[in-house]
Amino acid sequence: MSEDPRAAARERVIESMEQSAEVYGLSRSAGRIYGVLYFAAAPRSIPELVEETGYAKSTVSNVTRTLTRLGLVHRRSSEGGGRRVRFEAEPDIWFILQDVFGQYIRRELQTTLRAVERAEAQLPEGDSRERERIRQLEATYEDLREVVQLASGYSAAELREALESYDG
Repeated sequence: MSEDPRAAARERVIESMEQSAEVYGLSRSAGRIYGVLYFAAAPRSIPELVEETGYAKSTVSNVTRTLTRLGLVHRRSSEGGGRRVRFEAEPDIWFILQDVFGQYIRRELQTTLRAVERAEAQLPEGDSRERERIRQLEATYEDLREVVQLASGYSAAELREALESYDG
């Protein structure tokens, strides 16, 4: 019997979300749980997520707490006023990813710029070739920092529109 193409496509995306979660410093389980919630037709409870993912209840509980704190998942009360909390994915993750990615890049840029500045300070006075190379690198990283700062304040549509309108 052949596999359901929708389920296969959904699983491929969820696997990609697992990998992306690691890039952003989260666990693979965070990526999978977010993916399951992203494709869910209705909010899911922790027991439902345990069943759907195969993770331990403690893992699902910890991950949903983390994802809620990051704004990737929202807590919802059960219909009819029940006590069971349900979770749903935030479908518009552009600004969340932009914030996390921006923080990661800014931290990396700052670390690299500090190292470049220290390296330049260590050079002997007469070493103009090395100093020039380091200054070029520093200028490139300063430009990159400015691009990240500019990009972090716009929606994807605004960035796309700006790039498409650029004639240069």
